[in-house]
Amino acid sequence: MRHVVVMTSAGAVGLLSMFGVDLVDMYFLTLLGEEELAAAVGYAGTLVFFLVSVSIGLLIALGALVARSVGARQWDVARRYCSSALIFNGLVATFISAVAWFNLRPLLEILGASGQTLEYAHSYASIVLPNMPILVLGMSMAAGVRAVGDARRSMWVTVLGSLVNAGLDPLFIFTFNWGLEGAALASVVARTVMMLLAWHVLSVVHKLPCKVSCQEFLSDIKPILTIAIPAVLTNLAVPISGGFVLRTMSQFGDGAVAGAAIMGRITPVAFAAVFALSGAVGPIVGQNAGAALYPRVRSTLTNAIVFNVLYVALVCMILALCAKSIVSVFSASAEAAELILFYTYFLAGSFAFNGMLFVANASFNNLYHPHWATGFNFARALLGTIPAVYYGAKWYGPRGVLAGEALGAVVFGVLALGGLVVLVRRLERQLPPSTDSPLSDAAVAGVVENRGPPL
Repeated sequence: MRHVVVMTSAGAVGLLSMFGVDLVDMYFLTLLGEEELAAAVGYAGTLVFFLVSVSIGLLIALGALVARSVGARQWDVARRYCSSALIFNGLVATFISAVAWFNLRPLLEILGASGQTLEYAHSYASIVLPNMPILVLGMSMAAGVRAVGDARRSMWVTVLGSLVNAGLDPLFIFTFNWGLEGAALASVVARTVMMLLAWHVLSVVHKLPCKVSCQEFLSDIKPILTIAIPAVLTNLAVPISGGFVLRTMSQFGDGAVAGAAIMGRITPVAFAAVFALSGAVGPIVGQNAGAALYPRVRSTLTNAIVFNVLYVALVCMILALCAKSIVSVFSASAEAAELILFYTYFLAGSFAFNGMLFVANASFNNLYHPHWATGFNFARALLGTIPAVYYGAKWYGPRGVLAGEALGAVVFGVLALGGLVVLVRRLERQLPPSTDSPLSDAAVAGVVENRGPPL
């Protein structure tokens, strides 16, 4: 539990600062008095999240390969995988962002944006999209830092980048009178700073990247893609279902979309520790699985789920107490306010099941069974979220959209957790007797917590 709490807390602080800045962005834009601005950020954010989700699958591969190599005491292999994965991630992110930038308006129209809201969303996304390779490389480097157990420095990379964003937001939006474009430019500068800081930690502190030849890079693509392809597919399921939710919500007007967008900024802040939990559990599971210590893997997962449930219960109480204040602070319209109150009072607790799915997917990836994560995420989207949202909207309007999304999380969060228990038991039974404990408990604890390779 100490490992889980320490790693999660460090990750949560970093994510809280990053998500908090997004929330501040939304607050500043609502001060400009145009509901279309909040809706525009919702559309643009959904599109960017869809594209970043592809790249997140790539950084998952980087983290899993590095963590398993460190756990098996193969530091040279970890360095080579890190370098090859960074190159590959940068190339893929550049290609994706270029394709999206040249097809930006049609993509936003597919999500349901129209009129002035479409113009605002296009303006915002056209600034943010070219910076996406920088964001992906920064996130990949931070994943490499976490993979060697250095959650603290990974946290500070994100925190400092977010502080830059928070400082530039009011300057660009109000002082320079750049409005929505100012918010986008502040994000661009902050992401660049975050990437530079992450590179310093990865290369100077941990000396993880190394030179790789063209032949080595090409040979490393296969193990990278073995994890990355199913991980990419896994992550695509979330924005696909999210895009369907937004498209469905758009039929109820900009007020409903604005309410959903506000909650879309509040939820990551409130549940930052749940998002961080998967990033914390992954390296611990990966390193101990690499050392063939499955009792530690089981203990990690048990404590992660306990932490998840207790944390969500606490946050739900806080959200219920602050619900009316949230409506007031964001000057929400009547329709937006109704959705915000409905979510905070009745649906926020369902996020515990999202946490179960996050933990299960991170574990599947680090146990070299990423296709399990793909299956559960797509099942949630195609069999859970999309049908439930469709009928929820048809029968109960915008409230039904939110309730349908929550229902999908509940069903498939439980199923994914059950699948993880089965997988861990199966892998443990497959161990030959001679590899039950190749490293001592003290040695593995040192690997998990160390700032570099084990001595």
